[in-house]
Amino acid sequence: MSSKIFSANILGLQSQIIEVESECTKGLRSFSIVGLASRSIEEAKERIDSAIKNSFLKKPSSENLKIIINLAPADTKKEGAILDLPIALSYLIGSKQARFNPEDKLIIGELSLNGDVRKARGALIIAIKAREKGFKELILPKENAREAALVSGIKIVGIKNLKDCLAYLEGKIEIKAETKIIKPITGLLNELVWIQGQEYAKRALEIAAAGGHNLIMEGPPGTGKTMLAKAMASLLPQLNEEESLEVTKIYSLLGSLEEESPLISIPPFRAPHHTSSEAAILGGGTPLRPGEITLAHKGILFLDEFPEFHRNILEALRQPLEEGEITILRSNNRISLPAKFSLIIAANPCPCGFYGDSEKDCMCNSSQIQMYRRKLSGPIIDRIDMSITVPRIKFDKLNAKSNPEDAERIKTNIARTRAIQSHRFVGQGISLNSEMNIEKIKKYCSFGKDSAEILKIAVDSGKLSPRSYHRLLKVARTIADLDQSEQILFSHISEAIAYRKQN
Repeated sequence: MSSKIFSANILGLQSQIIEVESECTKGLRSFSIVGLASRSIEEAKERIDSAIKNSFLKKPSSENLKIIINLAPADTKKEGAILDLPIALSYLIGSKQARFNPEDKLIIGELSLNGDVRKARGALIIAIKAREKGFKELILPKENAREAALVSGIKIVGIKNLKDCLAYLEGKIEIKAETKIIKPITGLLNELVWIQGQEYAKRALEIAAAGGHNLIMEGPPGTGKTMLAKAMASLLPQLNEEESLEVTKIYSLLGSLEEESPLISIPPFRAPHHTSSEAAILGGGTPLRPGEITLAHKGILFLDEFPEFHRNILEALRQPLEEGEITILRSNNRISLPAKFSLIIAANPCPCGFYGDSEKDCMCNSSQIQMYRRKLSGPIIDRIDMSITVPRIKFDKLNAKSNPEDAERIKTNIARTRAIQSHRFVGQGISLNSEMNIEKIKKYCSFGKDSAEILKIAVDSGKLSPRSYHRLLKVARTIADLDQSEQILFSHISEAIAYRKQN
């Protein structure tokens, strides 16, 4: 007797519907899984055999049956263990040990040897796909139920083990559908309160956070570059519903969401160490794992000690910075992962950190300095919107009382400016000035004759490449938005130029 159960397979941040078909016939005992199954799926035979036995049913190895499990479509590679449960159910129908209607139901779950269903990765991604394909019900591990319930329009049923799942499908027990629960985020700390002085750096953070711009900070060790980067993360407003789902999907793929409160509504802040591998930063591996640039989507990627990162990683950042996504090519498919983030870079001026410092002498020779700074020039820096120097702070400023109102004023300005941009770009697929292409720059970045003159001097002198010219206009647009000015004024252009790094 043949049977069919619907399940799903994860491909990057997308999901594909898989039909799990079984054929059980009398003959020489065998258990085969066909349809480009990975090693983990091939090993499912042992898990399923034990899980069925511990659920007090006849296991495949105890009967004289020729069992064939087909995973369709057959030309797509299937990875992971979430097909365990549908394979087991398909076998139970095929061997006439179960009777239920699998139509309109999508089922996923990894089985343990005792029949329990383990937590799965990518439940949110699968729930979105199930709704798109018109399934009325998604049956999955209980630990993933609240995560999947973030998707409305489909019934979410969380199950603990194979026995309960089968009893539910056969109508012997009732399992309450999971409801959508979103816990509000309160009491977020504005970390800018703890930073004394550095008014110039704080102004740069305000602009960068308001427009989603990339920023590089140079200065001696201990001047507060890392604190400033972390403070910028606390200045960002919470994600809207669409952005939250977009970011939550990424962390769902890793299986790292909290069971009780799975929705991510705070912009992520990622700070990988400079010894991280290329795959860790960009993504890759088997199974595919998003890199730090994808985990920082809609948030901040902070690269401390930037010149210490491997050269190939720095060069590979070019495409994501321009296109807002990373494309990973495999032998049998092409996977694109989102990577719209604000890049914040911190760097010392030289290997010892004291080149140009007024208090300490630099111990590096000219060739060491040149080699070190070579990583801070060229195509990567051309893609950085803003550059500042973070100097030492004198005792009087370091010991001064902080003013919480200043920090809150900056945060309020950022939220208001982002609202202006959201209104401007509604229905255009972007939400920040930093995401504008050339067409939108020409449309929204108008300026007067006096501004045109200073820009002409900067471009014709070679200080601004075409790319850096357009990035400068994006920054100027954000400064104008902070001032609630419809047109970009001379003062906005002048300030934007002051933030350009001179190679």
